[in-house]
Amino acid sequence: MKKKSLNVKKHSHKKLFRNLKNLKIKRIYNIFKNSLKNNDDSQNLAVALSGGPDSLALCYFAKCYGIEKDINIFYYIVDHKLRTNSSKETNQIVVFLKKFNIKCKVLTWRGKKPTSNIQSTARESRYTLLFNQCLNDKVQNILFGHHIDDLYENFFIRLLRGSGLKGLASFNETKTERGNKINILRPFINVDKKSLTYVAKYIFNFYIKDPSNSNNIFTRVRIRKMINNLKKEGLDNKKLILTLNNLQDSNKTINHYVDQNILLNSNFSKDKPKVILNSRFFQEPNEIVFRSISKILKKIGKKYYYPRGKSVAFVLKKINSKNFKKISLANCIIEKLNNSYIIYKEMSKIS
Repeated sequence: MKKKSLNVKKHSHKKLFRNLKNLKIKRIYNIFKNSLKNNDDSQNLAVALSGGPDSLALCYFAKCYGIEKDINIFYYIVDHKLRTNSSKETNQIVVFLKKFNIKCKVLTWRGKKPTSNIQSTARESRYTLLFNQCLNDKVQNILFGHHIDDLYENFFIRLLRGSGLKGLASFNETKTERGNKINILRPFINVDKKSLTYVAKYIFNFYIKDPSNSNNIFTRVRIRKMINNLKKEGLDNKKLILTLNNLQDSNKTINHYVDQNILLNSNFSKDKPKVILNSRFFQEPNEIVFRSISKILKKIGKKYYYPRGKSVAFVLKKINSKNFKKISLANCIIEKLNNSYIIYKEMSKIS
């Protein structure tokens, strides 16, 4: 690197760290660092950007962390091309971040766009693009800017959908993807959006406002407004967090027995998306069997989301019937063979 470029880079770094003298920003940075305390400094990190205040705050703290730890940070932003100005806004973010020596890679969602269930489909597409890029860049950990307000929203969305314990408690867990090769980390899950917006304004004095965030056609927007109304009626955030923590502890206990059931009563193929389940697999308590089969279907079908609860319940009912032979779900085929069951990816051969 040329001496002039190196001096510009050092000056930019000093300017970034100077902002940490602000006690409020320093406090959030410490939360950010503490969330990564178990991270191996030899591993690369990626940041999932959207251009909103929470993701730009994440971008800033990740940049500081990368400089401090001397590790490589990748910055990705997805252009869904769902709105007329999406590419223009994406390019605006990329150009803007260059001023802070932050190089951002644009991942474009190509192909036909959905006309219904838009946000959910776009979210799944975004995750797929991000995870595939992580594999290409050999990144082990990807950071998302989800915050405590997202946690509340997901809790109520899932509650209204009739989700069980797993759905209500699992959002703030550390997750792994692509055969346990990628870790999803959410360092701001205990930080509110208001604080992250403060950081984005203070550091960058810039962020993109997504018009869909105020469109009542989307469930999440209506839930967000409902939560604000509940707060006016006395919703206690501390008690809600306590409830979520208790649910998560119970969820971890059940997950332990789910993992044991899969370990002891299933046999995965090493070279094909296929697994054989013995009859004991289905003799565990209902919740254990339900989660076990959901986890296997997600893995074999190579899906980001678990299959719908109603669909899994229907399949289990069919499996327990006397005349069960074969059924499909979540891009998988479930077939009975003597006293065992085989699950394989749809359109693939089982031999």
